[in-house]
Amino acid sequence: MPSHLPAFLVTTWLLAMLPGAGQTVMIRQVLAGGLRTARGTIAGNAAGLLLWSMAAAAGLSAILPASPLAYAVVRVLGGIVLVTLGVRTLTAARSATPDAGSPAGRGRTRTGFPGGFAMGLGTSLGNPKAGVFAVSILPQFVTATGPVFLSSVALGGVWALVNVCWYLLFTWLVHRGRALVTRPAVHRGLGVVTGVVLLVLGVAVAAGA
Repeated sequence: MPSHLPAFLVTTWLLAMLPGAGQTVMIRQVLAGGLRTARGTIAGNAAGLLLWSMAAAAGLSAILPASPLAYAVVRVLGGIVLVTLGVRTLTAARSATPDAGSPAGRGRTRTGFPGGFAMGLGTSLGNPKAGVFAVSILPQFVTATGPVFLSSVALGGVWALVNVCWYLLFTWLVHRGRALVTRPAVHRGLGVVTGVVLLVLGVAVAAGA
């Protein structure tokens, strides 16, 4: 069964907050299509995360119960990924954050709920960070014994739900006032806090804490 659920919630929330392709798309969708389009994109993104989780769970269910060594290796790799993300986030926080949400950004904005869903699904499935998380970090919160596949899928559902909650809040903030969300000082402060917490979580995961 899933373990360390509070730590998993914190980790997934922080990763959802990291600036990247997902936030760029969400900002563009809100500005071009409004909240309905953004909500479709959020739903599509969540569906993509569930698909990543199911794909990872299929492999984990065959590997982890049979090999404690494989479980330990995956744990250490997951910790390294979190530490790397923490370092990169702190480094990025030192520079000014570009206006990733410009309506003139790359790619065609799809409006309406169905178009937004397709955009969110494509962005999620095409995001290598989502795949890295599903393969290397998700296993840290699943015990090596018990129904590994079901536990992994359940955690994938929690991961998707956390992303939905964050993006609902994020798109609402963008809709209410873009200046607040895109202010460089806000991004820098958020990046520093997120980076430090990811470093701590990465060390704890690698150490098996």
